Amino acid sequence: MKAKRSNSSQCFGCGSENTLGLQLVFYLNEDQQVESQMLIPEQFQGFPGVVHGGIVATILDESIARAATAANPNRIMLTGKLTTRYRKPTPVGRPLRAVGEVIRDRGRMVECASYLYDQDGELLAQAEGLMVDLPPEMEPPSNSEAMN
Repeated sequence: MKAKRSNSSQCFGCGSENTLGLQLVFYLNEDQQVESQMLIPEQFQGFPGVVHGGIVATILDESIARAATAANPNRIMLTGKLTTRYRKPTPVGRPLRAVGEVIRDRGRMVECASYLYDQDGELLAQAEGLMVDLPPEMEPPSNSEAMN
């Protein structure tokens, strides 16, 4: 059974209220990987008919971030490193599937990988990334601190 992951409202990758973003929706699968299915519209193309490479990297980055926080949805992490490999052009307007998984949890850092597939299961792009915990000085105040 797949469990839906929560979204940040204004995130470019997953923000459900960001009308200019990708509005990706992620689910946790039985293998403890995160998955998202999408169709990328023409407005995000680079070369005609092909998704812009920066958008492909965004999808892979978002998948890595979601994988890193799957065990603890309240954990806030930032991308420390992202290495992307583009294998084939990613078509606009066609069903795509992104998968993210944890490779190794190193405490305040998590190594992850993500993959972008077309509707036939062909690998279009992949990434390896290192997610790091949000530095303490950037943490938002808790509700009780915000009221004081």
